Amino acid sequence: MNEVPGLDPDFFLNWLAKVANGEEKSIGELTLVLGDDEWLRSYNVEFLSHDYYTDIITFDYSSDDLISGDLLISVERVAENAEREKVIFSTELNRVVVHGVLHLCGYKDKSPDDALLMRQKEDFYLSLL
Repeated sequence: MNEVPGLDPDFFLNWLAKVANGEEKSIGELTLVLGDDEWLRSYNVEFLSHDYYTDIITFDYSSDDLISGDLLISVERVAENAEREKVIFSTELNRVVVHGVLHLCGYKDKSPDDALLMRQKEDFYLSLL
């Protein structure tokens, strides 16, 4: 794992392993890629046909109970979310990353009920930090 600003890689990987374990899964290969709004928007347009900004796009390569994937994250969106939610950047980055990992575990967030469950899961796993 390359250095991610504000995160201790070993601690971070241990935390994500706990998240996966809590969902009865194991961590395979996870790649976190940080970029800016325009970079992530271009991926959103190209791969998902969504022409808007987002904080994360998750590409899922999981198989069975082994979760693997690419988490593409907009640092600008994370910073804006952190300001809006009145939390520090690293807290919001952790939320966005665990959100992506929960997608790899099979959770969705398009319906209000699914989004509520996703937020509850995020809050629970953030409490493990």
